[in-house]
Amino acid sequence: MNELKTPLTFDFHTHHERCGHAKKPIRDYIEAAISQGLAIIGIADHSPYFTYEEDQAFPGIAMGKSEFPKYVAEVLRLKEEYSGKIEVLLGVESDFFPEHVEAYRRCFAPYPFDYIIGSVHKVDGVSIFNKKRWNGLTHEQKVKSKETYYSLIEQSVRSGMFQILGHIDAMKGFYPAFSDIQTEAVEKTLQIIAECDVAIEVNTSGKTKAAGGWYPSDDILERALYYGVKVTFGSDAHTPERVGEDFELVRRRLKEIGFIEWAIFRQKKRFLTPL
Repeated sequence: MNELKTPLTFDFHTHHERCGHAKKPIRDYIEAAISQGLAIIGIADHSPYFTYEEDQAFPGIAMGKSEFPKYVAEVLRLKEEYSGKIEVLLGVESDFFPEHVEAYRRCFAPYPFDYIIGSVHKVDGVSIFNKKRWNGLTHEQKVKSKETYYSLIEQSVRSGMFQILGHIDAMKGFYPAFSDIQTEAVEKTLQIIAECDVAIEVNTSGKTKAAGGWYPSDDILERALYYGVKVTFGSDAHTPERVGEDFELVRRRLKEIGFIEWAIFRQKKRFLTPL
């Protein structure tokens, strides 16, 4: 682990038109980062659904498999073009499917990623953002869904494939009461994240959902600090206008909670920079 003495401004979680549900090309996000005065911009679009026969199994959700090498090549080209103006990092946000871990690992292996964000987007085969998934569930069933969600996050941590975990309480996005479902699963998961030395992101896209706040909530961040979990920042921007959104507010809040540093990644190596 390396420590940097100079505070840095950055955004590690941005999406682009290739995925089908974000707007504008990669260059626009880099330009937006420059206009925001960021030192680092991470490009981390959704990975393809590698294990499906179709090239683009779900248009509007993730890029096609044939686009993936083009995506990597474009980011690397822009990294060189913008050298000296802003540091551009090659990342990707990967869905986590426990049954397909090795297939995804093989697909990522040929490329020089600076970091990979692991995100759980489906629980029991249903999107975590599906507003109807909670309809008619008993309290016990809701607890079970939350525990399954955190079990998947635990498995993603143990896979060793990810440097960053994406939005670790995003299941609250369209169901704010998710945060009030009591279970020891969250505490247990944070302990495992700390043991495996994986970072979590403070993701400001939660403010665009019904939950109206960042991911994760303050109480999870407080427990993360207690266990020594490292944090980083990502806007999860799907438009250039959201690049770096709330970075300074997040920095201030993390200091109030008690954090003194956060993590950045280059070539999958973690560096700690002061808040």
